[in-house]
Order: sequence, then structure tokens, then C-alpha cells
Amino acid sequence: MIFFKYPTTLILLMLCCHNIFGQNNEDAHALVKEGVQLNDEGKYAEAIAKYNEALKIDPGSLYADFEMAYSLFASNKGDDGIPYLQKVIAAGTSLTPGAYDLLGSIYDRDNQKDKAIEAYSAGIKANPAYQRLYYNLGLVYFRYKEYAEAEKNAIEAIKLDPKHASSQRMYALVCFHQNKRVPALLGFCSFILLEPNTARSVEAYNNIQHILQGGVLKSDNGNTTIQFSPNDSKDMGTLNMGISLTVVSGQSKKLIGQTLFEYELKSIFELAGQLSEKKTEAEKDFFWKYYADYFYKLAQSPDMTAFARLVSAGTPESAQWIKDNSTEINNLSEWVKSTERGF
Repeated sequence: MIFFKYPTTLILLMLCCHNIFGQNNEDAHALVKEGVQLNDEGKYAEAIAKYNEALKIDPGSLYADFEMAYSLFASNKGDDGIPYLQKVIAAGTSLTPGAYDLLGSIYDRDNQKDKAIEAYSAGIKANPAYQRLYYNLGLVYFRYKEYAEAEKNAIEAIKLDPKHASSQRMYALVCFHQNKRVPALLGFCSFILLEPNTARSVEAYNNIQHILQGGVLKSDNGNTTIQFSPNDSKDMGTLNMGISLTVVSGQSKKLIGQTLFEYELKSIFELAGQLSEKKTEAEKDFFWKYYADYFYKLAQSPDMTAFARLVSAGTPESAQWIKDNSTEINNLSEWVKSTERGF
């Protein structure tokens, strides 16, 4: 056995350096934490100063680089954060997908569509399970009216995080802009299940009413923005016609107010579900499995009245009903928790 012997002074020096570097890393990390707190308080300049201090102590701190870029972005200096993000991306760590996400947001804010798409797409390639990349990529396509691409990314975002309300809302909106009225309506209903008591849920209810009333979004040149794919056209046409027939049917029954609204929702859920039943599993895409089948089950449950009230919770009448019928609302909540929802 061979023993390596070091002079005592060298050993002491090595131990000393190890302690210094360890202390330096701890000090840098503490500074970054202080910076994050300042950032959360909206004190971006102070946060950036902390990150600069941290990077002087530990130039290799990717955590400091990432947070620096984030605070610069928050203070409308996103371009200054790009070199920090490039450093993080080059390192190939767990911070990489978040860095791509932030980089895409910087380009998106600067209206650099192609670079934003490139950044988000590269992030997805680096980590296909990073949900927010799909959501933000979908937003870029949505803003530039490329609704079919926006829909694809909304679907992927929902698959990765079904409880992300904003992804559900984006799906509904991009379907609305393609005149896919039933997918849009079910998307808004799904969104309201996750976020029932906000300004956005009131907006979603108003969009549902617009759909029921036959409202169709128009393009800039005044034409209806229909972008059905060949496989969608027949089904979407049937569903759109079904909405019109349902509304007429409800009116012929002399239903009004909330009774009419519940009837319309239930009838549309049943129509979509019955169409879905006629398809093989191989023929069913995301809409049929995730939305049509799920809301068909709801239409067949005793919780439909509570659901219709929840969707219209922004109206004084429904708000009071919900307050007076907590048992029914709790039963709906239990149904949601216990009912499986497939992709």
C-alpha cells in the first residue's frame, strides 16, 4: 500500500480554501435569497444589486444568473437579462427549461415572434414535461392569430397540468376564434370549475352566453374565422347546429332565465357525449375524451343544477342560490373529485 504524504502547511491551506469556498457559496446563496424577497416586493433595483453582490462572490452561481434575468425582465430591462440566461442554458441544469421560458417571454414582450417561438420550442425539446413552455408558446400563437397551433399547445399544457386554469381558458378562447363553439363552451365550463369566483370567470360566463346566442367571432376583414381541419368539419358543423337547435327547443318549451340556461348546458353536454359514444377509441381525440365524455357524465349526474349555478355565479340570483345551497355545491365538488377524466 502506498501512502501519499503532504506537508502540513499544504494540508492546512487546502482545508482553509475549502472552508472559504464553502462560506462564499453560502454567502452568495443568502444574497440571492434576499434578492428574491426584494423582487417579490417589487424592489427590482435592490434585488439586482443583491444578485450582483452574489455573483462577485460566486461567479458560477446559475441561481443568481437566473434570478438576475428575472428581475431585469420584471423591471422592463429584459434584453439585459439575455446574457445571464444564455449562461444558464449553456450549463444544461434543471434551470435550463425555466431559462428558455424566460428567454421566450423576453422576446415575446419585444414582439420578436420567431425568436420567442424558437426559445419556447428549444425549451420543450430540453424538457418536454415543462408545462409552462407549452402554455406560453400557445399564447404567442394566439396573439398572432395562429389559432390551430395555439390549440395544440393549449392541449399539451392541459395534459401536463389539468388544474392550470389559464390553459383551460386559452383552449376555450382559441376554439372560440375558430368557431368551434361546443369545444369553446366546454372549455369555458372547465375553466370555471377551476376558477369560479373571479373577473375571468364572469367573462367566461359572458362568452358562454355569447356562444348560446349564436355569436360568431369575425376576422379583421369581416369574415367568420372558421379554421376547421378536414377531420373536424363534419363534427363541428353538427355540434354548432346542435347549439342553435337546443336554444330553439328551450324557447319552445317557454323556459326562461336559469332554467333555460341549465337546459341548454345539459342538452349540449348530452349531444357532445352521444356523438362521442358513436366513435371508437381510436377515433377520439383530446376534445372527445377530455371534454365531451366528461361533461356527458355530468349531464347524467344529479349535480347538473349546481353546476349551472356555479357557471353563472356572477349573477346575483345564482350567487344567492349558491349561498343557500351549500350541500348541493359540496356534492358537485365531490363529484368533480371522484370522476375520472381521460385524455
